[in-house]
Amino acid sequence: MPLNAIELAKLFHDKNPGITQGHRMCPGCAAPNVVKFALMTAIAKGYEPVVGLATGCLEVSTTIYPYTAWNIPYIHNAFENVAATISGVETAFRAAKKRGEIPADKKLAFFAFAGDGGTYDIGLQSLSGAVERGHKFIYIVYDNEGYMNTGNQRSGSTPPGSDTTTAPVGKKLPGKAQLKKNIVEIMAAHENVYVATVALSEPMDFMKKIEKALEFDGPSFIAAHSACVRFWRVTDDKAVETSKLAVETLYWPLYEVERGVYRVTKKVTNPRPVADYIKSQGRFKPLLSRPDAQEVIDEIQEYVNRRYERLLALEEATKDKPIR
Repeated sequence: MPLNAIELAKLFHDKNPGITQGHRMCPGCAAPNVVKFALMTAIAKGYEPVVGLATGCLEVSTTIYPYTAWNIPYIHNAFENVAATISGVETAFRAAKKRGEIPADKKLAFFAFAGDGGTYDIGLQSLSGAVERGHKFIYIVYDNEGYMNTGNQRSGSTPPGSDTTTAPVGKKLPGKAQLKKNIVEIMAAHENVYVATVALSEPMDFMKKIEKALEFDGPSFIAAHSACVRFWRVTDDKAVETSKLAVETLYWPLYEVERGVYRVTKKVTNPRPVADYIKSQGRFKPLLSRPDAQEVIDEIQEYVNRRYERLLALEEATKDKPIR
């Protein structure tokens, strides 16, 4: 049966679901709650989580030697290979079950967590390979749209107009010129996969998608909107509000793709302008002082509108298609 809010609230209160308090992430960072929402859903459904974590903010701040904030089986990986490692662990588990070394009814859930640097860019090759091979694991990217661990460098996830150290907004250029890479569609193109977007402002939608990923017979990829309060220049109580604004402006549409079948899980009938999202964050402040700021905002708005219309069209086109 689907989890309900009361059950989840009790679990959140009674247990440290995989990651404990006392870690050293920035106050207000969204990433630890992305992890908690995912792991407490797995635990509530009777799974024992096993976590692989790529190098990044979450890794360096939760495992500062000799301490760790993880109270479940945990493997630290380099930027580029968390998907390869967790797929190896999942294979070893299946082999041990087949040999009778592990009880047949034992339920493990294999999670890989990584930031956008370790997913969109550095880790894309091993992620693609692991998904193509069909390993049963859940890969979650906490997407803070830059290399925040090393000081706010631009990544393939960084949107135009965002001020970063390697593509700064200045007198000559409005920051990064390229649009944000559409990693969700790249992963959906692998066909035999479940992919979804989630946001902290929609916790039940988030957890339902984790439930679906746990039950899916194959690899799952979840993209989580994850505000970096430090480099997005928002106060440490604004991560959830920023996430909500991302959904309401269609900057971060909530949808899922199950083996090619699309479903928009939160329809936004009267979206707010994307300018509201941009103006809420200090990382766009240098852009707003430029004379061509509106051109950049209009480009993002046009992209956001076009992408959402495409999602609705794909939902309509695949609604009667059987899921293989």
